[in-house]
Amino acid sequence: MSFAEARSDGTVEECLDELNDLMAGLQRYSPTVLAVALRVHLGTLLQALLETRLGTREEVRDFVRELERDALQYDED
Repeated sequence: MSFAEARSDGTVEECLDELNDLMAGLQRYSPTVLAVALRVHLGTLLQALLETRLGTREEVRDFVRELERDALQYDED
């Protein structure tokens, strides 16, 4: 499944609902601690995509760039 396919099949919304429930249970941690822990986890997930050939290096780079743009709220031309 490519990154584009993952966004269009409806399971992302279902997964987001479950992640929101999980995050509600982690409110005892500061946003900084959560951000660092999620960064470590995301890095592991992205590496797994590469190792299992479910994503290419370019797809992962594009994904990370999009994440940066979204997080910092700027347009990249």
